[in-house]
Amino acid sequence: MESARGTGPTGADGADGADGARASKRASEGSRTRSRRRWRKGKAKASRLVHSMDLHTMTQSLVTVAEDNMAFFSSQGPGETARRLSAVFAGVREQALGLEPALARLLSVAHIFDLDAETPANGFRSLVHTARCCLAHLLHKSRYVASNRRSIFFRTGHNLAELEAYLAALTQLRALAYYAQRLLATNQPGGLFFEGDERLTADFLSEYVTLHKGCFYGRCLGFQFTPAIRPFLQTISIGLVSFGEHYKRNETGLGVTASSLFTSGRFAIDPELRGAEFERIIQNLDVHFWKAFWNITEIEVLSSLANMASANVRVSRLISLPPEPFNMPLTSDPKLTVTISPPSAHSGPGPVLVRLISYDLREGQDSEELNNLVKSEGPRSLELRSRLQQAPRSRSLVVHIHGGGFVAQTSKSHEPYLKSWAQELGVPILSIDYSLAPEAPFPRALEECFYAYCWAIKHCALLGSTGERICLAGDSAGGNLCFTVSLRAAAYGVRVPDGIMAAYPATLLQSAASPSRLLSLMDPLLPLTVLSKCVSAYAGGQMEEQPDSDQKALGMMGLMRRDTALLLKDLRMSASSWLNSFLELSGRKTQKSSAPVPEPMRRSVSDAALAQPEGPLGTDSLKNLTVKDLSLRSSSETSNSPEMSLSAEALGPSSPSDVNFFLRPEDGVQEAEAREEQSPKNRDQGVRAAFPEGFHPRISSQGPTQMPFYSSPIVKNPFMSPLLAPDSMLRTLPPVHIVACALDPMLDDSVMFARRLRCLGQPVTLRVVEDLPHGFLSLAALCRETRQAAELCVERIRLVLGQPTAAAPAPASMPTTPPL
Repeated sequence: MESARGTGPTGADGADGADGARASKRASEGSRTRSRRRWRKGKAKASRLVHSMDLHTMTQSLVTVAEDNMAFFSSQGPGETARRLSAVFAGVREQALGLEPALARLLSVAHIFDLDAETPANGFRSLVHTARCCLAHLLHKSRYVASNRRSIFFRTGHNLAELEAYLAALTQLRALAYYAQRLLATNQPGGLFFEGDERLTADFLSEYVTLHKGCFYGRCLGFQFTPAIRPFLQTISIGLVSFGEHYKRNETGLGVTASSLFTSGRFAIDPELRGAEFERIIQNLDVHFWKAFWNITEIEVLSSLANMASANVRVSRLISLPPEPFNMPLTSDPKLTVTISPPSAHSGPGPVLVRLISYDLREGQDSEELNNLVKSEGPRSLELRSRLQQAPRSRSLVVHIHGGGFVAQTSKSHEPYLKSWAQELGVPILSIDYSLAPEAPFPRALEECFYAYCWAIKHCALLGSTGERICLAGDSAGGNLCFTVSLRAAAYGVRVPDGIMAAYPATLLQSAASPSRLLSLMDPLLPLTVLSKCVSAYAGGQMEEQPDSDQKALGMMGLMRRDTALLLKDLRMSASSWLNSFLELSGRKTQKSSAPVPEPMRRSVSDAALAQPEGPLGTDSLKNLTVKDLSLRSSSETSNSPEMSLSAEALGPSSPSDVNFFLRPEDGVQEAEAREEQSPKNRDQGVRAAFPEGFHPRISSQGPTQMPFYSSPIVKNPFMSPLLAPDSMLRTLPPVHIVACALDPMLDDSVMFARRLRCLGQPVTLRVVEDLPHGFLSLAALCRETRQAAELCVERIRLVLGQPTAAAPAPASMPTTPPL
């Protein structure tokens, strides 16, 4: 009885035991809370170190504390743990001392590549900033070890594992700094992209992708980003490697549910295993895997949760535009029209899907004509709620083009932030669901976006707008399509948008090396191999199957897909050859006509821009243009025809210009002096001369990388890579507002494009947000920093629409790095 009373649930001792258990639980929770608070404070302290110390002081402080720790653990006897701790601090000392001169070299010339003094941002600065973040974290951790190494609560194994991981990251960052120096020595003056022999470019990238990457995807995951982003990145990385396991069993990705993404608990508790698996996935799995993974956000459960957390709008309707040609007036003479044909490349004419989003129900949005075009999406498809009183039509309209690497996602994935835009701007938004690669490569997406853009202008009354102001807005691949749609509109002679807002756009779709693209070695959202696979898919290229690839264990479905892909490859090769010949541009002068003549239906590219009469001056193919070629063209040579984007003056033979429009004149001398310091011998030795004697970065253990170094001439077409467009084409663009990320591998695309427009006298703004990853618009609700960056995009759209701007968001530009 005593025992029963003492241990029973109703006994006094039992009650005391329960109270004790609850008290113990509260104490444990309190301890975890305090631990998390200390961790956050430590991260914040490390972040402050980045901005408060100059590079030399930080390096010397790290070397001093590393030597102290090294001496202490060397004196602790022959134990394995003490030996490893001593060795890791010796490695930190060696890598820090070797890294400082390389970073100082990059920092001394980084200002030359900025857009202007108010926008200190480019890939060189980003590399220095990232290395400083790693040094700051090691300094913070080394000081922590020095202060706690004698404590009985010191977690030796945990701190050793973290130090070894960050030492590996520091070693790889040192390799990137040497690669950046090589780019500085070989690039054209003022250019951020590699401008050498294509063979040397392939050699550079082939060597670069062999570097070990797993250290950046384990314990060091997202160390360069704001701390609020890191838990999300960890969740995504666990989901990615779990998805990869399911994908190996079912290579189509079918049947994978949201709950199955996070069932591999070993990846959550073992960062090294997760990093190795992450590296294997990005190196070996094809674009179909990434298409499947990026489309996870459209799983019904996840999309419903996202919509619950987003703003409530009156109208969210999926509309199917029929593939019917229609006429548009020419801006030069509204009495004349041009025919806009439906998209037809690769698969023939077909409808284009668009999504209309409006916070208020406006006139025209519930019309019978529009209702006849609405496409059902199931139970949640119709969010149109009837109101007794409709709002009048808006003066403005936003046409949105989503990102996704040209291979994934739809407007549904981007709907949460689009609903917030509709609420904040008070204007209808039309988001275009273009067809995706590799099933629908270039120029299908461009055709569909251009067709939908023209349809929106012609039928803006149905969308609840008078169309007085029109803004094209897009992110990533969508930003690229915003530029090319505007270029095509100018080529056709129809109305161009009143402005463009492009968030972290891709402007050069080539496997080109640049300082910011070196960041792809550590970027969990945009690795270089994935970028290359997306570009290859959009360009219509097919990567050869590797005998030892995971995809060889395909089963019947995989074999059928492989055989079909081979057949489609042969067909695409023929189609690509026809398209490339069709894109050949004549460099002959056009005959001036008294009035523009309306043209018949177009095919897959802008005939108005590309088809030129023959003349005596020879030819100059756009597919052979490079940034170097364009930099040598005289900016004084302009077109005589207002409708044509390309002219003989822009494309014909010309002598080199004295002024490189990629580089301000006052910067030319500085860059020339910087280049003179590089040995001519080293310039010719290729990338293998990048590393000093005795330094050996870590090499990936994942075997050969399946990375297509796609060099098809089509990627140099200005309707695919707008950075390569001639001056006469770029002068047709409306005001451009770019919002980029300092730590984005695509940063240099934005900087170089803004520099080209600035040198042509085109209105352009560039804002660079710091500490955020590529794709921050889709993370707008995640934290304060992403909300501020999203608000900055909204402010840029307001400028285009002529709306009064709200209070300016907190400064988001990348700060100037402290002096050495």
